[in-house]
Amino acid sequence: MSSTFGKGNHLHLIDGSAYIFRAYHALPPLTRKSDGLPVGAVAGFCNILWNELSRATSNGKAATHLAVVFDHSAETFRNAIYPDYKANRPELPEDLRPQFPLTREATRAFNVACLETEGFEADDIIATLAKQAVEAGGSCTIISSDKDLMQLIRPGVDMFDPMKSRVIGPEEVIEKFGVPPEKVIDVQALAGDSVDNIPGAPGIGLKTAALLINEYGDLDTLLARASEIRQPKRREALVENAEKIRISRALVTLKDDTPLDVTLDDLEIRLPEPDKLMEFLAKMEFRTLTKRVAEKLGIAAPALPEVSQLTVAREEKPQAQAEQPPFDHAAYECIRSRDALDRWIARIRDLGHVAIDTETTSLNEMQADLVGISLSVDTGKAAYIPVGHTTGGGDLFGAKALAPDQLPLDEVLAALKPILEDPAILKIGQNMKYDWKIFARLGLRIAPIDDTMLMSYAMHAGLHNHGMDELSDRYLGHQPIPIKSLLGSGKSQITFDKVAIDDAVKYAAEDADVTLRLWQRLKPQLHRAKVTTVYETLERPLVPVLADMEMTGIKVDRDVLRGMSNVFAQKLVQLEEEIQDIAGEKFNVGSPKQLGEILFDRLGIPGGEKGKTGAYGTGADILEDIATLEDSHPQGARLAARILDWRQIAKLKSTYTDALQEAINPETGRVHTSYSIAGANTGRLASTDPNLQNIPVRTEEGRRIREAFVAPEGRVLVSLDYSQIELRILAHIADIPELRRAFEEGIDIHALTASEMFNVPLDQMTPDIRRKAKAINFGVIYGISGFGLARNLRIPRAEAQGFIDRYFERFPGIKGYMSDTVKLAQENGYVQTLFGRKIHTPEINAKGPGAGFAKRAAINAPIQGTAADVIRRAMIRMPAAIRDLDAQMLLQVHDELLFEVAEDQADRLIPIAREVMEGSSHPAVSLKVHLAVEAGIGRTWAEAH
Repeated sequence: MSSTFGKGNHLHLIDGSAYIFRAYHALPPLTRKSDGLPVGAVAGFCNILWNELSRATSNGKAATHLAVVFDHSAETFRNAIYPDYKANRPELPEDLRPQFPLTREATRAFNVACLETEGFEADDIIATLAKQAVEAGGSCTIISSDKDLMQLIRPGVDMFDPMKSRVIGPEEVIEKFGVPPEKVIDVQALAGDSVDNIPGAPGIGLKTAALLINEYGDLDTLLARASEIRQPKRREALVENAEKIRISRALVTLKDDTPLDVTLDDLEIRLPEPDKLMEFLAKMEFRTLTKRVAEKLGIAAPALPEVSQLTVAREEKPQAQAEQPPFDHAAYECIRSRDALDRWIARIRDLGHVAIDTETTSLNEMQADLVGISLSVDTGKAAYIPVGHTTGGGDLFGAKALAPDQLPLDEVLAALKPILEDPAILKIGQNMKYDWKIFARLGLRIAPIDDTMLMSYAMHAGLHNHGMDELSDRYLGHQPIPIKSLLGSGKSQITFDKVAIDDAVKYAAEDADVTLRLWQRLKPQLHRAKVTTVYETLERPLVPVLADMEMTGIKVDRDVLRGMSNVFAQKLVQLEEEIQDIAGEKFNVGSPKQLGEILFDRLGIPGGEKGKTGAYGTGADILEDIATLEDSHPQGARLAARILDWRQIAKLKSTYTDALQEAINPETGRVHTSYSIAGANTGRLASTDPNLQNIPVRTEEGRRIREAFVAPEGRVLVSLDYSQIELRILAHIADIPELRRAFEEGIDIHALTASEMFNVPLDQMTPDIRRKAKAINFGVIYGISGFGLARNLRIPRAEAQGFIDRYFERFPGIKGYMSDTVKLAQENGYVQTLFGRKIHTPEINAKGPGAGFAKRAAINAPIQGTAADVIRRAMIRMPAAIRDLDAQMLLQVHDELLFEVAEDQADRLIPIAREVMEGSSHPAVSLKVHLAVEAGIGRTWAEAH
């Protein structure tokens, strides 16, 4: 069907992802009165949308077609080009994170096309649509001020900054970059971008880059003639970093052929549906905008419910919250005497609970020094005990000089120890694992505890972040003092011990006050949300278990890592020589451009595609495809395979064998990872600083890294690993008799699947058929598409889709489970694990590119979440089970638990730990399929696994 978009049509593209940030930083904070939800960025976004629609529908001159474009996720094709792309981006502000899904909801409420594409950025979609608009004879205006989009300006394409109400054309681009739009890419490639972690050329900024491009005409000419440049530093920067500059050019160049599932005709402006739009605006409580829109549409504005009504509807809470006193920083107390401390301890004993928080010199609990302790027992009443504030000076030996009028740390700890360890007094914290470890290093073991972060996580996983600032803003309508106002940022940032005590009192005591108020608000809601069991059995008791594991750490042999780094370095040299021998010429193995020219120009391998820079794409997916062409292009296949090997070794060296050496704690000789309990929506733990859950095990070189994780003399490592736990859970949840029977009888599950699908007897099974069945088995858990399976198996998409269709014919229960799960998610807004964990799915009813991802996530969540709950329950029961053994639990890596044990007790540990994990006497979960655990022993993790 031919397109109707053409001459006279004008497309407006709103850069939704960038504009959310602009609105957030440019507009004053705004929260929804009913529940404290931050909505300032959403309000600004809605006003822009309405203004666009109003102009277009009033006179038809502003735009005939309109779309809002969003980033799909952080990972894009650019990460394959340069893994560190955008690696330094800071975490989203906690009050901005929940507003992203609301802007998508707003776009749909205004009846405007909402676009995003997996693997690409919003800018790539904008580039593609702008190009299509001009080629069709129309024009395009990009609603954004993002400098990265200025390369797109040309006849028929301009930009409009809605914050400053100004048009951005060629003159404005020259003012910004010193070059016209068609040379912006070259300037950005030279200057780089620290925000997006684009390397560029060291020491060359925008002004110098513009001077060079204007002098030499373009980037390729400049690099070819770089040796002619007279300034030594500038010349060296260009010559030595030429490849980085070319990579930078690939990163900044917008892809104007991004795959889209819409046409320009689909973006024609449509009037909003009044009921749907009014419902959204009322829900957001945008009274002024609701009135404006209602008047424009000629309808009556809906009456917004009172705050108490909205609160009841959201929380299903029949009684109103008691009115809370305002936050008063002047009322907080600084405890500087023993008498004052004793008064607070007496009050804590009377009430039987206390909210507690620590201030330290570092976020690394294993290296942090305690600076102060804050307490709160009554709403609005809190205190701070400074114990480690310094004057900034010190003695000849480097000891810090303490500020005056502070109680001695030992005295404070001795006074608080009976309180903190008293089983009759509840200690309340926000992210209590951190404070637990700080006190544990000082000889105190806090118990019992409550954790407001984990309460929120148990109730609201998938809806928002669970940091204190966000929870305070959302549920208390209060924005706490930002830590940056005390510590600063960048090179001038200080540690908390250098903060003036009077300033520290306001900040720290407020944290305890906020924590107590959150506890009063969230704790009663657990049973109404029907997640009390989740919190009490899966979240709260895990805190001391993980804290002990993290403090124990795992011993790492630095010499082994150093040796591996050297071996990898030598291997890289050998591979480079082999690669150049295969290619028949010397070239830079790390240069995608040079590699592409060899593969597609000289060797004539078909299918090469050049990007906007003129360089061929040589990402991992492309090389993997070429590596299969052994029959038709043997030289290219071998070359691609070796390049993949080289890239893998290079990553192993930089990411693991080099970086892990820096992560070894100098005091313990061990690596102490930190587990995030509330990091993943499904309940899976996340490991950071360093991430020990992501060490590759699929290749021999990757598995060798585990050889550096060792047991001390006289001890061994023991690994216990659930076997195919997610497939077993799928067999239970979807109630698949064939899979259940296979697991119970010990039949090869992948061979069984292959036999069922391809009608091949088990005794005639080939490795290739089994491999395909294995890919489908695991792919189904994640809702794999025909396209995804085709990539995994390197087969045509139609053939892959045929496999999936046949799979569902053989196992109809799985298809039924998927349909039922999506339906439940759409009806309830969440899915559940077998243990009652709720995983919210706010995007499940979305339309467009994001819909498929939301459905796949909903399908997988009960399976992955149940598996996570199983191993959580096992971990919580494990310390008591192995109490009489000389053994410690060190690591949890998804389905695996790793222990360190005395050598002569390893054989005793395995049956005890296996019993806990499999649940033979104390079942972790009642499944129709037996949970199987495989065990191994070794001096190193590699031997044990």
